[in-house]
Amino acid sequence: MIRSRVNLFAGALVLSLPTLASADIYRHVGPDGVVHFTNNKGGQLVARDRKKPKVSPFMPQDVSLERFSRFDEHIRQAATLYQLPEELVRSVIMVESNYDPRAVSTAGAQGLMQLMPETAARMEVKDSFDPRENIFGGTRYLRILANLFNGDLELTIAAYNAGEGAVMRNGGIPPYAETQDYVVKVLTYYRRYRATRDSVAASVGAEPR
Repeated sequence: MIRSRVNLFAGALVLSLPTLASADIYRHVGPDGVVHFTNNKGGQLVARDRKKPKVSPFMPQDVSLERFSRFDEHIRQAATLYQLPEELVRSVIMVESNYDPRAVSTAGAQGLMQLMPETAARMEVKDSFDPRENIFGGTRYLRILANLFNGDLELTIAAYNAGEGAVMRNGGIPPYAETQDYVVKVLTYYRRYRATRDSVAASVGAEPR
């Protein structure tokens, strides 16, 4: 894959990853006999995170052309607040949900920017199906990832799909076909949106391959 030289580290906006508020809790006894509790797997499971919802997938079904411009104001506001290109936010929305705020993946990701429930909680999103909340939460997460990976566009996109841990463990884009394909698609739409101000025309072109 050709490395993109676009840098997203705009301005001095600094955001860090909030700590996950809930998780499974494990108990283990150290060599010194001290009992430890942790959310890292291992030892005896003593408490289960019961906030994980049951998944009812909903594939994108909105086929109206209006959907490509329906959320313009929210996108502009979020991109401005978090100092990211509007085109990046649009591209992620396009690839994640095809601009359908009702979308739910088989893994449980929700809304326009397909936020997993735990990511939504970290980004302080209360309703992932609310377009404005979802866009602001997803854009905030992109900003955090851009900071984490020093503004590297491809790594930011890869981390949005596979998680920041996977990118750090692999020292780059993870060797997952899904993630590699995801990066190509988002970058393709990103370039289309940058090439024209007509978001509808850029969105309805042939699907990236």
